Amino acid sequence: MKLGEIYRTCIEVGVRNDERGEDGVKRVLDAARAEYEKLDESERAFFDEERLTNPYDDTRICVGSPDDEIRGLIVGIDMEVGEVLVADRLRERGAPIDLIFSHHPEGPGYANLHRVMAMQADLWAAQGVPIGAADALIAPRAEEIRRRIMPVNHYRAIDAARALGFASMSCHTPADNAVNRFVQRHLDEAAPKTLDDVVKALRSIPEYADAAKKGYGPAIVQGSGSQRCGRIVVDMTGGTEGPTDALDRLSHAGVGTLVGMHYSEEHRKRAEELKLSLVIAGHVSSDTLGMNLVLDEIEPKGIEVFEISGMVRVRRF
Repeated sequence: MKLGEIYRTCIEVGVRNDERGEDGVKRVLDAARAEYEKLDESERAFFDEERLTNPYDDTRICVGSPDDEIRGLIVGIDMEVGEVLVADRLRERGAPIDLIFSHHPEGPGYANLHRVMAMQADLWAAQGVPIGAADALIAPRAEEIRRRIMPVNHYRAIDAARALGFASMSCHTPADNAVNRFVQRHLDEAAPKTLDDVVKALRSIPEYADAAKKGYGPAIVQGSGSQRCGRIVVDMTGGTEGPTDALDRLSHAGVGTLVGMHYSEEHRKRAEELKLSLVIAGHVSSDTLGMNLVLDEIEPKGIEVFEISGMVRVRRF
């Protein structure tokens, strides 16, 4: 399978599971096209032309050509320099690893993580938050994340992969879209009545069951187990955590329980004030589930998969 095919498969999975729908994705691509066409020729060299066909700025090929043949890949939640060195040792022992496949973005995907956060406004709007208010909420938070990421050494792991002859790519929002839809459908079908029921329903998913056995499974962080959950909304995509003010809007829109990968203490305290229930499904386990759903589209095409850095492969094909 070629590297470009793996990349396009990731995007296709993301679009297929995108809660904004095809029209919403098209709007993002059209906006990127309009931005590009307004640029002077001298400025176009600094525009990431992948934005014209890929709506997820945190998902990119970082090293390698789309025509590169990939026999096998090593996948992990965080693929830093240490994981790249492990991949090299495994290759020395005969493992056919050609690609470092990371969930969390590296290189250009990390530098532009803030761009995907705009989709959170659409997700909140789908729950009853006015879209204008949602846009106004997410814009300063995305800018805060942009400033926070700016000083990071984005290319450390990418440079290590290049030096050792690996292709490298990240798959962030497409996997998050997949897990968001999967868990929402799972909970809709399970129809839990209480927060304890939510935790039990999550533990019936293999990735969360594995995490629970390891000590970091689903947990209630705001609310009591016997408390009725009301309307449950899964909150697992859109780059990273939104602003705490979004909790106010969601609560006022009638959301009773948010199920997310993680929530800061600041978010928990605001939710407590609002009497909004929070359930943490688990960060690494949710990322693992999302990546497994992506890999189910890739592995059957003849790619050998090696796991590291939090990944536990669960196959659904």
